[in-house]
Formats: sequence, structure tokens, C-alpha cells
Amino acid sequence: MKITPLDIQQQQFKGKMLGGLDPDDVDSFLQAVAAEMEGLLRENTDLKEQAARQSRELADHVQREKDLRETMLAAQRITDEMKLNAQKEAELIVSEAQLQARRLVDEAERKAAELQAKTHELRRQRLQFEVDFKALLDSYGRMITSAEQQ
Repeated sequence: MKITPLDIQQQQFKGKMLGGLDPDDVDSFLQAVAAEMEGLLRENTDLKEQAARQSRELADHVQREKDLRETMLAAQRITDEMKLNAQKEAELIVSEAQLQARRLVDEAERKAAELQAKTHELRRQRLQFEVDFKALLDSYGRMITSAEQQ
């Protein structure tokens, strides 16, 4: 059975006829016990509220710590993904640059081959022209010589 300060204050003792209890002493003692018990109950209630508040704060801190850890892990994952994506993008850029450089070199080699072929063709045409021109000059020289002899 739970005794409250009010129960102590309202407690009545039966007095004995001879040599019984002094009612004023009993009342005074009961008042002191009731006041002490009331203080203890108040202190107990305050301590329970404080413990509950601290428990809530601890739970909040634990949750914040958990959230912070999750955020840090997510940030780490995002950072790792960004690094990986940047590396893949860099590799792709390098690969495309190498491919474009290869195309440019191939195109330059093709143009060089074309120019070399044209140069050979022009030299051949020049030699042919020189041969044809000498033959024409020789032909005109013979014609002039033949016309002079006549």
C-alpha cells in the first residue's frame, strides 16, 4: 500500500487511557514526516523528469549521430562516384583525343601520299613535255634545214 503525505497528515492514533500518547507530539511528528515525504516525492518526481529529459536528449544525440554518420557515408559514396565518373570521363576524353589524333594523322598521311603522287605525275608530265618539246624543236629544225636546202 502506498502512503502519501496526506495519509500521514490524516492518520489518527487512538489514545490510551493511562500513559497514552501525547496527541500534540504525534501530530507534530506526523507533520514532520509528511513534510519530509512530500519533499522526497517532489525530488523523486523532479529526478524522474530530469532522467526522462536526459534520456530524450540522449536519444536525440544518438539519432543525430546516426544521421551524421549516414550523411558522411552518403557524402563519401557521392565523392567516390564523382571521382570514378571523373576518371571515366577523363579516360573517354583521352580516348576520343587519341582517336581524333589518329584520324588527323591518317588524313595527313593520305594527303601527303596524294601530293607525292601529284608531284610524281607533274614530274612525269614535265619530262614528257620536255621530250615532246625537244622532238618538236628537232622537227622544226629539220623542217627549217630542209626548207633552207631547197
